[in-house]
Amino acid sequence: MSEPVTFESLNLSPAILKAVEELGYKTPSEIQAQCIPLLLERKDVLGLAQTGTGKTAAFALPLLNNIDPSVKQPQIL
Repeated sequence: MSEPVTFESLNLSPAILKAVEELGYKTPSEIQAQCIPLLLERKDVLGLAQTGTGKTAAFALPLLNNIDPSVKQPQIL
């Protein structure tokens, strides 16, 4: 049996992990656990899950994670 997935194990930045913790999230949903690693690698993903399962965070957390504050031009649309 494998270890449970945590936000920390998904290789998100400390700033993103802090925000996730402050928002009260403890563990990623299934869609988040499956999508976040692929999106961090900048791979294309088509995810399908019920309403309320965290699809927006599954998509947005990797985007926010990959923003470089030193770059002064649009990085995500």
